[in-house]
Amino acid sequence: MSTSTRRVKLANLVPDFYQAMIALDAVSATGLDPKLAHLVRIRASQLNGCSYCTDMHSLDLLHLGDNQQRISLLPVWRESRTFYSEQEQAALELTEAITLVSVDHVPDEVYDVAAQAFDDKGLAQLIALIVTINAWTRIGVTGRMQPGHYQPS
Repeated sequence: MSTSTRRVKLANLVPDFYQAMIALDAVSATGLDPKLAHLVRIRASQLNGCSYCTDMHSLDLLHLGDNQQRISLLPVWRESRTFYSEQEQAALELTEAITLVSVDHVPDEVYDVAAQAFDDKGLAQLIALIVTINAWTRIGVTGRMQPGHYQPS
């Protein structure tokens, strides 16, 4: 894989768009458990190969008091179900389906499990969160954003 020497910085060149993404991110997780939201963000980031977002949301999750083991097991959550609640498992399954939408679209079985685990408002928020983190990871991957300098507030 070759790397370009020139990657544009959206935050600098299209600041209105970047600020809109920040606002979108803030409202996308409204009403969701913050730990669940970061698990979703981490899993989508892993699937999309965004090291920056994976690092950032892992640090945020640790900052909220979650443990490293749950983060480490996230790529194999299906084999580690006892570490995740039923609601988290449903959210992770939906995250994978939406993130990899070109593979199987979003199967009814996956959607139905999520719809049973969340009320309509929560499900809508979860979908909004998944769509938003997928947009962020595309920004991170395209811009070759590097992990290692983010600090949770």
